[in-house]
Amino acid sequence: MTTPVTIVGAGLGGLTLARVLHVHGIPATVYEAEPSAAIRTQGGQLDIHEHDGQVALEAAGLTAEFREIIHEGGEALRVLDRQGKVLLDEPDDGNGGRPEVLRGDLRRVLLDSLPAETVRWGKKLTRVAAHGDGRHELTFADGSSVSTELLVGADGAWSRVRALLSDARPEYVGTTFVETYLYDADERHSAAAEAVGAGSMFASAPGKAIAAHREAGNVLHTYVELKRSAEWIAGIDFTDSAVATARVAAEFDGWAPELTALITDGETAPVPRMIHVLPNDHRWDRVPGVTLLGDAAHLMPPSGDGANLAMLDAAELGKAIAAHPGDIEAALTSYEEALFPRSASAAVKAHLILELCVGDRAPFGMLDLFTGTAAEGALW
Repeated sequence: MTTPVTIVGAGLGGLTLARVLHVHGIPATVYEAEPSAAIRTQGGQLDIHEHDGQVALEAAGLTAEFREIIHEGGEALRVLDRQGKVLLDEPDDGNGGRPEVLRGDLRRVLLDSLPAETVRWGKKLTRVAAHGDGRHELTFADGSSVSTELLVGADGAWSRVRALLSDARPEYVGTTFVETYLYDADERHSAAAEAVGAGSMFASAPGKAIAAHREAGNVLHTYVELKRSAEWIAGIDFTDSAVATARVAAEFDGWAPELTALITDGETAPVPRMIHVLPNDHRWDRVPGVTLLGDAAHLMPPSGDGANLAMLDAAELGKAIAAHPGDIEAALTSYEEALFPRSASAAVKAHLILELCVGDRAPFGMLDLFTGTAAEGALW
């Protein structure tokens, strides 16, 4: 008999695991801190890779549903210099290697594929304790608790489950992304919309970049990348949107107005996302009855791989559990033996990509990245 699985975190990784387990007839319960699926938007657009994210969705039996939510044309890519000159312009050729979808749409597909009551909302984990023989007790903020023989931490960067396995804590990598949105872009922000093009646009210089994605519904979603200290970021009052916007925009003085408009015309308050990471070679000794996936296991700089890796982790873990019914430790050992080298390799590449984007050779490092001519090899 296969042991029921307890999953902490209803992000893409946790939900993919629950779905793959369901496909194999294995019961799972997901505990999520948020009170409902609709409490907030789920971030922006994701490119789902054919070698990991799409493999996971196939294992979940959701390829057809995934195809229905693809943003057609979203794979288009362009690189500009700070004056708006186009250095690289690649249209979406429709090959499906990295199709774009909204994170919220993908999460909905996963949620809709699960039996009712699989996800228990409003369950913020406050404490987890080991009771021996692989059993763990989880205590939630509402005072309730559960005991489990198989616990999976899919609870992200600041995972509480991670402490059962590792002393590692995320550290600031020295770069912050500031997030903004423009709506009705073609009509109200035509110059910026033209600069971004049909898909993704990157404009960079040493220490800074403006990256934007065209999302469904005529939306431009921007991440302003700044290689700055934590103290510098803390010196900006992000509770005052006007002050924060002006301070961030000042870092791009002299840049083309169609690029800086992605900052100054932002229609939402600018939100700083300080980038934290775990060690590239983060791993742990086998601890009975518990493991991790996604950012809880291998937090790394944004490189297009985070969601894809979390979903692949989930699919591989789900298949390992199904392949070893009644033997939890064999399943987790098999999963982790593949997880650790895969994660370490991806983390090294993620750091290289960040350096190519905002390092001393920007924007030419980005050209190397997207054309596959980076000295480190074809990373994209």
